[in-house]
Amino acid sequence: MDRDIRTVEDVLELLDGLFPAPADRWTAGAADWWDGFYADRARPVPFFADRPDENLVSYLDRGLIAPARALDLGCGPGRNALYLAARGVRVDAVDLSPKAVAWARARAREAGADVRFHCGDAFAADAPVPEGPYDLVYDSGCFHHLPPHRRISYLALLDRVLAPGGHVALACFAAGAMGCELPDADLYRRATLDGGLAYTPQSLRRIFADLTEVELRRMRDEPPGSPHFGEPFLWTALFRRPPA
Repeated sequence: MDRDIRTVEDVLELLDGLFPAPADRWTAGAADWWDGFYADRARPVPFFADRPDENLVSYLDRGLIAPARALDLGCGPGRNALYLAARGVRVDAVDLSPKAVAWARARAREAGADVRFHCGDAFAADAPVPEGPYDLVYDSGCFHHLPPHRRISYLALLDRVLAPGGHVALACFAAGAMGCELPDADLYRRATLDGGLAYTPQSLRRIFADLTEVELRRMRDEPPGSPHFGEPFLWTALFRRPPA
C-alpha cells in the first residue's frame, strides 16, 4: 500500500496520471505523441508554416510590448520565436517534442537567428527553462492543452520568470468555436481533454486575475497568402504583470 503524497507536486503528478497520453497531450508519454504529430513536416497544418501570429506582430507594431527578453512556451517549429529574434528580442523557446525542437533549430540555422531552444516540460520541477526574468512570455497553443490542475503550474512558472511590468500573451481555443467545453470536474471523470480545452473571456480573466488585462480579442482570420498566421477559432489575450 503506497502513501507517498506529501507535496503539491506529488498531487499534480498523481492527477497527471488520470489523463493518459494522448488524452491531454502534455503529461506522461505526450512527447511521443507530439513527435508523431511533427514527424511529417509537409502536412497541411496551418501553424506548420513559418508565419508569426498576427496578434504578436500587432502587439509589437502598436508598441503594446517592447520586450528585450522573451520566453516562447510550446514553441513548436519556432515560427514565433524566430519572428521575435528578427525583431531584436533575446529569445528562449521550449517544447516537449524533440522533433519540433529539431525543426525549430533547423529553421533558426537557415535564418541565421540566435534563439536558445530547450526540449522538455516547462512546468516540471526540473524544467529546462532559464529563470528569466522575461519581459514577455508568449504562448501560442500550449495553454489549452494543459489539464486543469496544471494551470497551477502555469501560473507558478509566470510568477517565477516574468519580470515586474512584463507581459503574458497567449492564443487558445475559443468556446463556441473550437475545443472541449466540458466543466473541469467532468474532464477528470472522463479522463480526456478531447484534444484541447475551450475558454471564454470570463474564464481567462479569472485565471489571470492577478495580471492586468491589456487586450483580449479573437484572432483575426489571415488568408493563405498572408505573411502572418491567424485563425478566428482562437482567443488572443495580452496581460501585464504589475510593476514592482
